[in-house]
Amino acid sequence: MILKELVVGMFGSNCFIVGSETTKEGMIIDPGADANTILKAVDDLGLSIVLIVATHNHMDHIGALGKVKEATGADYAVHELDTEGMKPEVFGRMVGVVMGGSFKAAPRPDRLLHEDDLIEVGDLKFIVLHTPGHTPGGISLLGDGIVFSGDTLFNFGIGRTDMRGGDFGTLMHSIVNKLMALPDDTVVYPGHGPSTTIGDERRMNPFLR
Repeated sequence: MILKELVVGMFGSNCFIVGSETTKEGMIIDPGADANTILKAVDDLGLSIVLIVATHNHMDHIGALGKVKEATGADYAVHELDTEGMKPEVFGRMVGVVMGGSFKAAPRPDRLLHEDDLIEVGDLKFIVLHTPGHTPGGISLLGDGIVFSGDTLFNFGIGRTDMRGGDFGTLMHSIVNKLMALPDDTVVYPGHGPSTTIGDERRMNPFLR
């Protein structure tokens, strides 16, 4: 598996480019900002992007979505409960007020995701885990011994729940019942900060003690 991590935007969001070694098909997870940087990395890796996935609808994870989709022609997917924040009128206001930038508004999803959906990229397969709490439609993607956790679980931390649609109890339920059910050696790639493992979080994350 090809895996490239980029830290993008003023909020230091992690954008992941995942690709098949065999078919050279690829997927972009959370194109939060810096579209040109993301697209250059795709070119350097020699991948053809077939899908863009948003782990949730916050602007620091979808800020470059419109430009990246336009450049790659890829479909993009998001959980059905997280489409509200992607509406152009909502997205445009958030970007203008908070980031002060002119971003291409997020297009309508080509695919709405649900729990246990299968995402296939060449010979790679990922299962959608619905992990709400940071947002109602937050998801994690599980496959090949790794999980992309979005803003659900961080290295020794958890996602915020004080924004619209957030709920602490729901987030902890997602972490305990979905992510902590995974093997200890599962590598976690979060939406911000360094990677970790399920085992390390089980033992040392202060929110899980």
